[in-house]
Amino acid sequence: MELTIGSSVPVSEFVDSTGVKRSLIGNKTVLYFYPKDNTPGCTSQACNLNENLDYLASKGYQVLGASVDSNKSHDKFIAKFQLKFPLISDESHEIVEAFGVWVEKSMYGKSYMGIARTTFLINEKGIITDIITKVDTKNHTEQIR
Repeated sequence: MELTIGSSVPVSEFVDSTGVKRSLIGNKTVLYFYPKDNTPGCTSQACNLNENLDYLASKGYQVLGASVDSNKSHDKFIAKFQLKFPLISDESHEIVEAFGVWVEKSMYGKSYMGIARTTFLINEKGIITDIITKVDTKNHTEQIR
C-alpha cells in the first residue's frame, strides 16, 4: 500500500542508534529518510535540519533521520556534525520498505535498490500530514510547514 497524506504510519516505534525507543504517536514528527551517512546531499540535509532544530521544536516537531546505515555509522555521523537529533538504523529494511522508500534506482544505466530521499511530516496521532519527495537538501527546513 502506498502511503499518502492522511495515511496512518505503518511503523510507530523505533529504536535509535543509542538504544532509545522513539515513538511517532504523541509527538509531531519530521521523519526523514536519506540514502547514506557522510555523503554530500545527506550531510547538507542533516546539517540544515540541525541548524534549525530550535525552530522545528518551536513548531512542536521532533526530528528523526533514518537510513539503512549501521548504528556505528550513525554514531560517527552524529559526532562528526554534532547532530542534536537521533538517527534510526534500518539494516533489516523493515522500516524503509514499510514507508515505501526502498525503491529501484539507476545511475549510469545500472539499476540498484536504495532509499528515495523522502520526508514525512506526522501529527501526534501518527497520521501523515505531508510527504516531501523533492527535497532541497540545503534548505530543507523551509519545505517543512
